[in-house]
Amino acid sequence: MTAIPAIETTDKNTIKRFQEEKLQQLLAYLQARSPYYQHLFKHRDIDIGSIRFLEDLTRIPMTTKADLQDHNRDFRCVDAGQVADYVTTSGTSGDPVLLALTDADLDRLAYNEALSYQCMGLQRGNSLQLTTTIDRRFMAGLAYFLGARKAGIGIARVGSGVPELQWDTIARVQPDALVCVPSFLLKMIEFAEANGIDYQRSSVKKALCIGEPLRNPDFSFNALGQRIRRHWDIQLFSTYASTEMATAFTECEHGIGGHHHPELIITEFVDDEGNPVPEGQPGELVVTTLGVEGMPLLRFKTGDIVQPHNEPCACGRTTLRLGPVIGRKNQMVKYKGTTLYPPVLFDLLNDFEEVENYVVEISSDEFGEDEITVRVGSNRASEELLLKIKDRFRAKLRVSPRILFAPIPEINRIKFPENSRKSVTLIDYRK
Repeated sequence: MTAIPAIETTDKNTIKRFQEEKLQQLLAYLQARSPYYQHLFKHRDIDIGSIRFLEDLTRIPMTTKADLQDHNRDFRCVDAGQVADYVTTSGTSGDPVLLALTDADLDRLAYNEALSYQCMGLQRGNSLQLTTTIDRRFMAGLAYFLGARKAGIGIARVGSGVPELQWDTIARVQPDALVCVPSFLLKMIEFAEANGIDYQRSSVKKALCIGEPLRNPDFSFNALGQRIRRHWDIQLFSTYASTEMATAFTECEHGIGGHHHPELIITEFVDDEGNPVPEGQPGELVVTTLGVEGMPLLRFKTGDIVQPHNEPCACGRTTLRLGPVIGRKNQMVKYKGTTLYPPVLFDLLNDFEEVENYVVEISSDEFGEDEITVRVGSNRASEELLLKIKDRFRAKLRVSPRILFAPIPEINRIKFPENSRKSVTLIDYRK
C-alpha cells in the first residue's frame, strides 16, 4: 500500500456522500443482525430508512461504554463459529469490555494500521520493532503486527519492557522504526547512555508513539515529546485509537493531527448535553464504525475530548484531523476553583528531569470537593525539588496539588499492576 486511498484526497462533499452510503449499509446490517440495535430501533420507534444523511444521526441515541458492558452479548452480530479473535479493552476507565472479531474484521484492522504506517512514510522493505504486547487479548499489538504484514513491512516482536533486549534486537535486526509508549523511549535512552550504546547512530529513525500524548493543542511537542527529542533526534508520530472503534488516527510527517479514514469510521463531536459543537470546536468524540462485522457500533461515546481540524494537509489528505486528547470527560477535575484535566498534570511532571516516575490520585473530601494527590518517585527528592514542582504548578495552573515523595519501586508497583497491559498514571477514587 503506497498510494493514499482516493477517498482521503477528494473533496468534503464527496466524502460526506460516501459516508452516508456506508451508513445506510450499516443501519441495514444492524437491523438484520444486532439484537441490541434491533431492540433500540423498535423501542425508540426509529425508522432506519429515514436516516439518510449524517445530520440525521442525532435522531439515534448514543451508545455508551456502560451499554457495551451491560448488554455485551447483544452487540454481537455473528455466531461463535464466525469469530476469529476475541479482544478486550484495557479496563483503564472501567471493567474490560469483550469484543469479538471476524476474519473480515482482522483484515480491516490490518488495513487500518497499514494506513498508519503509510502516514509515517513506511513502506514495503522497511522494518519495525514492536515494543508492545501482542498477547493478553490486546488489540493494538495485534493490529500493528497485521498492519505490518499487509504493508510488506518486516517486524520484530520484542514485547514490552527490557531495554537491554530492545537494544540487542535493534543491533541484530536494524529496524527503521519502533512502535512504543513514548515514556519508554526515555527508559531506552537512559539504558543506552548507562551502557555506552551509541543510540544516535542506530538504525531507528522513527517511532509510532501510543498510549500517551506527545503534542500540545497547537501541535508543538509537549514536555514528554521535548524531553525525548532533546536526547534522541528521531521522528515521533502520535496516534489515537481505541479497541471499541478498531480504528487509528495517526499523524503524518507534518505533525498536525491524526488523519481520519472515512472508509473506516464516522465522527461526531458533541457537548455535555450531546449536541453537536460548532465546527472546529473541541467536543467529546462520538464514533460510528464502518465495515465491522462482529460488533459494529453506532454513535459510540468515546469519553475523549478532542478538537477536530478541517483544513487540508500538505500530505495530500483532505480528511479531518484530530488534535491531541484534551482529557476524558469523566476525569475532569474541579480543584480549588480551577477546572482541569489530568493530562495537564502529566505534562508538567514530565518536564522534570529529576522525576523518575509518578502517579496522580483524585479523590473527594468530606464535602464532596475534588482532591488531587501526586506521588512522585525521584532519586533526588528534597525540599528544594518539592518547592520547585509546586511553584511550576502554581505558575501554569494557579493551583498546586498535594505532592508526596515515595520510593521509585513503590510507585512502579502502582503504575504496573500485575496482569495489566497498560501503565496506570491516574487513579480516580471518586464515585
